[in-house]
Amino acid sequence: MNFDVGPGSPGARQLAALLLLTCLITGSAQARSHPLPASPATFDITMQEVMIPMPDGVRLAADVWRPKGKGDRGPFPVLLEYLPYRKDEARGDRYPLYAYFVRRGYVVARVDIRGTGNSEGTLIPYEYSDIENQDGDAVIAWLAKQPYSNGRIGMFGISWGGFNSIHMAMRRPPALKAILAVDATDDLYQDDVHFMDGIMHVDSWEMSQDLANAMPGAPEYRIDERYFAERFDRPPWGLTYKRQQRDGPFWDRTALKARYDAIQIPTFVIGGWYDGYRDSVPRMLEHMQAPVKAIVGAWNHTFPHQPYPKPGFEIRHEALRWFDRWLKDRDTGIMDEPRLAVYVRNWHPPGPYLETAPGAWRYEDGWPIARAQQRVLYPRADRTLGDVAADASHLALRYVPTSGVEAGGPVMWFGDVAPDQRPSDAYSLSFDSAPLAADLEILGLPLARLVVSADAPQADWMARLEDVAPDGTTTLVASAAQNGAHRESARSPKTLVPGERFPLDIEMHFSSWIFPAGHRLRLAVSNAQWPMLWPTPYPMTTELYLGADATHLVLPVIPAAQRPVPQYQPIDERDDRLPGFASIDTGTPSGYGEISSVERNPRTGAAKVVATNDSASRYPWGQELNTEIITHESNDNHPEATSVRGEYSTTVKLKDRTLRWESTVVWRSDRENFYCTDSRRLLQNGVLLREKSWEETIPRDHQ
Repeated sequence: MNFDVGPGSPGARQLAALLLLTCLITGSAQARSHPLPASPATFDITMQEVMIPMPDGVRLAADVWRPKGKGDRGPFPVLLEYLPYRKDEARGDRYPLYAYFVRRGYVVARVDIRGTGNSEGTLIPYEYSDIENQDGDAVIAWLAKQPYSNGRIGMFGISWGGFNSIHMAMRRPPALKAILAVDATDDLYQDDVHFMDGIMHVDSWEMSQDLANAMPGAPEYRIDERYFAERFDRPPWGLTYKRQQRDGPFWDRTALKARYDAIQIPTFVIGGWYDGYRDSVPRMLEHMQAPVKAIVGAWNHTFPHQPYPKPGFEIRHEALRWFDRWLKDRDTGIMDEPRLAVYVRNWHPPGPYLETAPGAWRYEDGWPIARAQQRVLYPRADRTLGDVAADASHLALRYVPTSGVEAGGPVMWFGDVAPDQRPSDAYSLSFDSAPLAADLEILGLPLARLVVSADAPQADWMARLEDVAPDGTTTLVASAAQNGAHRESARSPKTLVPGERFPLDIEMHFSSWIFPAGHRLRLAVSNAQWPMLWPTPYPMTTELYLGADATHLVLPVIPAAQRPVPQYQPIDERDDRLPGFASIDTGTPSGYGEISSVERNPRTGAAKVVATNDSASRYPWGQELNTEIITHESNDNHPEATSVRGEYSTTVKLKDRTLRWESTVVWRSDRENFYCTDSRRLLQNGVLLREKSWEETIPRDHQ
């Protein structure tokens, strides 16, 4: 091709344009190959308490943490954490997290949701309500207009803060530009704590949160009639959830799973193998069109820089790189890295406690993993598990309603480190492979495709994938449950026809594991996982059908490959805390009630499981003591007569008075109904100031 390159000629202009384009391309490539470091720590920290006005005149309380020092007028991006968990008491715990960002040129706002902590207004009616989300729109708009703000807002948080980061992103407020959600989910019905896998569950958090909701803001703890009307006398959230026993409109309000295109901003999701909210990570990676990054590690329901079990890493640094990219236009290279970082677990013995999970980090390009393979294993009548199906047959299993304590772990949900599975396997149909000739890695959601029947109108099934060591030690690798009435739809449950055979798919929860050579794989199938899952009310026997066209297990096998390894910063262990805030007694490792005793009466069939926890904290204004005792009772001969009793207290010791809030929540059942009695008490210096109770009968809806 010839160019006329004389002065002012078209060829000269073409050549100049070509040279400019070449420089731009070269510069862009150099920028990608030489990313900038994350923002350096250059500021001190200051905090201001503010009240953010809502359109209806209610004001929400906020702590606004800002950079202090040269250039501290900004403008800066703003990071928002939006919770009902009482910002004043949380300052000591959250300070190291917020300070990390503020020192590096961010404003961080912690906002109490309406009717909680020091925010005004009546307590929201339940978690993630329209009221909470509409207020969230107003909070984001207000923060974007402040003189210290550059107009770009990021949301972040763990659990509730991760959930509503996702929900607010679905609403698309103009100033919200990126989110980071730790231990959250895209499916409130199946994955949250109200109905585990579609099955009735009464959670420690549900009962204890209703007591926390009844408290006024610290440090004043103002007790007056307005407080009683707006908080103490408000109905418990738990009653609302248990009326919604099937999937549907109540849960759809924030169901990202049904509309992944609702989020159009960059999204960073983080999960842990010992946390109950991890399944959304692969789903969001697969289905979202907006930029998505994901990390899955070995921790439970906690931030990766505060890991249990270990190892963790400095997630604050990765979050900084993320928000620098999207809120400061600072190319940190985070989007040039593979989309998924995963900690692949090696074998470890069962819990219930585990200091460090063995394994190794690696990157994957996304989800699904291109090199993944499906391996199908068939359970056989001789209780073996193999690549070839045996002749058609079926096995019967008598329902033992109080079995499965071990499968739920010490906190009784699909998270944390489970103990040895052999006691639960004794009441299951279990099938073992031959010893493995070589290591076998899985990464994904194992699928148990069952063919079953029951001689009762209601039954649930549980499937567990386990690692059996040569000495018999049995470690839980993955598990899940399925409500039999939801076999076709969780929205339109159907009563079982006794004796009718039907397929039932149980997709186990997201997992990674390397089974060592010499170990066996075990598939265990049962009908109870009490006290985590509420027992079905009828004594019964179920059948599991075997053969080439019947029950089988599908494993997500990952062949070995050379993959890049993330280079995460080690955790900054500096003692970075606010004076006056301290944890006196942290309680259980999980922070929730954990199983402390199991009692059985073989003569009567009665069983009792007790979970407990105690914690204490010191604040600048006084001390807070918390206790919980959760008592589960059921009976193998009468599974309809199941109950759970939660007893909670929070005592606040101030200079001039001692306040004590108490709550007793009892859920029980018969064949037709659930019955709830919920009572609260407030005492000052030992004298009763207020008492409020609720009683409700809720029909069992295929539970």
